[in-house]
Amino acid sequence: MGKVREMEIPEIAQGVWREGHESHLNRPQDSPALRPRWLLTSSCCRGAGLARIRPREPSPEPFKGIGDNAASPSRVCTPRPLQALSAHQLHQITDDISKLAIAHEIVLNGDFKLQVARFSPKSLENRVKETLHKAFWDSLEEQLSASPPDYTRAIQLLQEIKEALLSLLLPRHHQLRSQIEEALDMELIRQEAEHGALDIRGLTMFVLGTMARLCAPIRDEEVQGLQSLTDPAQLLREIFRVLGLMKMDMLNFTIQSIRTHLQDHTVQYERKKFQELLDKLPNSLDYTRAWLCKAAAEVSVSSSQPPPHPAVSGSPTTCSRGAVSSRTTVPSLTSVLNRGYMNLLCWEPGQKEYPETLFMDQGRLQEVQAQVNQLTITAAVLLVTSGMCGSTLFGSPGFVARLKRVTKVLLEGLSCTRCEAALEDISDQVLQEVSRTLVQLGYPAFTTDKCASLKGQIKSIADKGNAVRHVIEQRIHSFLSLFISPDGQNSQKDFPKGLEPIQEELLEVGRRFGSVIHHNRQVFGPYYSAILKKVLLPNAEPDSDAGTDSF
Repeated sequence: MGKVREMEIPEIAQGVWREGHESHLNRPQDSPALRPRWLLTSSCCRGAGLARIRPREPSPEPFKGIGDNAASPSRVCTPRPLQALSAHQLHQITDDISKLAIAHEIVLNGDFKLQVARFSPKSLENRVKETLHKAFWDSLEEQLSASPPDYTRAIQLLQEIKEALLSLLLPRHHQLRSQIEEALDMELIRQEAEHGALDIRGLTMFVLGTMARLCAPIRDEEVQGLQSLTDPAQLLREIFRVLGLMKMDMLNFTIQSIRTHLQDHTVQYERKKFQELLDKLPNSLDYTRAWLCKAAAEVSVSSSQPPPHPAVSGSPTTCSRGAVSSRTTVPSLTSVLNRGYMNLLCWEPGQKEYPETLFMDQGRLQEVQAQVNQLTITAAVLLVTSGMCGSTLFGSPGFVARLKRVTKVLLEGLSCTRCEAALEDISDQVLQEVSRTLVQLGYPAFTTDKCASLKGQIKSIADKGNAVRHVIEQRIHSFLSLFISPDGQNSQKDFPKGLEPIQEELLEVGRRFGSVIHHNRQVFGPYYSAILKKVLLPNAEPDSDAGTDSF
């Protein structure tokens, strides 16, 4: 899982709350426990790092369109030179990106949780951490075992433990707050230490009792286990460890509590944060602009003929002045944006940078793309096998499920560019399954030529130009396009022919794809509209539907 720099969860939530109405959630108010500097380790935030937002030279007119005499096509779609930023600016931008990414992930990822960063046991980071921790706790043990004991560091630790316990309290815990303040009165503790009357054991037992009252049920066993420790230094160390886990539990509970409220206001919040980034990096939509320019050119060229399956090349695309503006009518903004979204499912590895507005969803979209490729090959294998075996064999109970299972296992984790070897193995497994089923049903075995033909047709699916694969791919993409179309939900019941064996899996992929795209369209629709209107409407008058639709 990728790492994201330290950040403060509550500040994000509070920012969203301020933009909406006040939340009535029963949560800790201004709680330091909700503001620990933990490292976030979630796959959600891939692509949200600072390196992805590339500062460029300021442009006085960042949205100049193709038909604008003041801006050339290359200026519209070509990235600009980098501009050096100060360390303070970089820190601010990184902080803004982190807050934007974490709020985005909380809303889109229902399983999102914060986790303490864990280093490899042999890593330099882990060795440094272990060395420093050991030195600190060894020093504490020496102080407590001295004669007379030195309580300097122990008192500092008790102060931090007190703050940690108070941070875990809810506003209604008035009595418990008073008990903690009274039992861990730091001024009294210092006086007792000066007179040699400090009862470390008694204080730690009170702390453990309070932790038992505050911890989640999953931590009960760990808290109870601490009561058997007799060494004060070891006990304090374990108290800090378990308190850290309790803080993380509180953070994740708070995230679950605010998720519904965030969903109501995240569009405005994300758009505001993104605009703040654009104010600091005014020309940070170059890749988004190029992505939309390519989609506009494709839709414009294909508008007078049946649109081919969108393919994204690896080379940068420059919008030509005549590609869009030479027509008397122009495509609608929605059709261009939908084409751009569908092109993301064909994004080649190593291709130019992802659109800036989709960085936070790049990992999710790449997972969808991988699943679409896997389903395409699976459906093609099943279709070829069905044509060769006939409906009787193909309709045998469990036959299709077994072929799907074998194909999925052999394709797991492979990119579409490395499926040749997998299809070789798949063809062998399919042939074995076919032979086994023929024997069970009492049919004669396939001839050698028929076996060779079946294996050859399955292996040929590795070629992207394969006719069966191409047809399946077109149907899958056409079906998935319904999930990103505002009026396409009603047409999802018309399932494409030939895809019935993968219907359940394809519906799930479509829902995931549609969820990501719908949220992205809501947040960044105004930016897309501003870019596309400059691209599509420089000289031509739009028809009744062209260029005036809303995202």
